Amino acid sequence: MPTDPRAAPGPSPRDEGAGTWATGGFQGGRPPRPARAQVPLAGYTTLRLGGPARRFAEAADDTELVAQVWAADERGEPLLVLGGGSNLVVADEGFPGTVVRVATRGIHHQPDGDCVLLTVAAGEDWDTVVAGTVADGLAGLECLSGIPGLAGATPIQNVGAYGQDVAQTLVAVRGYDRERGQVADLTAAECEFGYRTSAFKRSLRSWAAGGPGVTGRFVVLGVTFRLERSPRSAPVRYGELARALGVAEGGRAPLGEVRSAVLALRRSKGMVLDAADPDTRSAGSFFTNPVLDQAAFAELERTVAVSFGPGVRVPTFPAGPEQVKVPAAWLIERAGFAKGYRPGPAGDGARISAKHTLALVNPGGATTASLLALAREVADGVRKVFGVDLSAEPVLVGAEL
Repeated sequence: MPTDPRAAPGPSPRDEGAGTWATGGFQGGRPPRPARAQVPLAGYTTLRLGGPARRFAEAADDTELVAQVWAADERGEPLLVLGGGSNLVVADEGFPGTVVRVATRGIHHQPDGDCVLLTVAAGEDWDTVVAGTVADGLAGLECLSGIPGLAGATPIQNVGAYGQDVAQTLVAVRGYDRERGQVADLTAAECEFGYRTSAFKRSLRSWAAGGPGVTGRFVVLGVTFRLERSPRSAPVRYGELARALGVAEGGRAPLGEVRSAVLALRRSKGMVLDAADPDTRSAGSFFTNPVLDQAAFAELERTVAVSFGPGVRVPTFPAGPEQVKVPAAWLIERAGFAKGYRPGPAGDGARISAKHTLALVNPGGATTASLLALAREVADGVRKVFGVDLSAEPVLVGAEL
């Protein structure tokens, strides 16, 4: 079992007066606060799905967060550290262990030449953070506007949109290492970022293989970004966004205009949370865009030519040496799944968003089981038509695709 971090060196909770990280360590030694029993998780996810947690606790500071995680590990319980719930699919049966909801706060600016180091507590609302950087004239996160969830989740998924992801500006992650029972600072290189993945996400899988639970080795406490002081955005590298802004790809635009354009595009696809719009009751994009090597892509092109005609071209994005990224939405639509598709007779149940083929939504009355059945139907259809496997982007809690 890990050593007790409440007596180990590491960062203290935020300085309540200044709203920044304080110096010192986890030295309070206070026991974790009592948890509640059988708390439904549906209300803590953007899908509004999921059964109860056996134990549920909230952590308003880093000391409490680490204490709750350490205590759950000492008891040998499955653990789920919960942020905004925007990237979670929780089983109807719930979670048979401890859920710790992150509610920490704190944002700190540190000058760094022509840049600013922005350190953000894991529990800060992500879009509020992005809006603040735009208002402060700090470039580097503006294309990530409108993404729901908390700041602490962004390095786990290497959150990205419209040609930008957090790996481009992230310089450090502070986290609690469950294996060593210590707080550690990780560099960007140590995070091992990839397309919608990281060392954190990969450790989640390896820890889950060793026993029940859906939280990996590290629990993120805070994230630091290096952002450029500039009234104009980072280079716009996504064609759709560039066209909306009226700039060439690689060009720049005023930060506020980029944020407004991104929010408008996301709203048109049901990707900005709106209680009045059931198409936003999702976990965002349910599938990642497949990354194919040259041989697999050539095979896909042959399949498309035979099935749809030699004039049909597969759209691609660059994905590194000898690889291309293929839009999953393009594959899904051409496999026969249109926007708004719902399996079986009309009525309650999960369906594809009427605005965006990549989003599976709960318009009301759905269950996690029905959502996963739809996801399997879509993935099986794409595999049958194109021979390409789709991978789920959200974290599946007590469920499998």
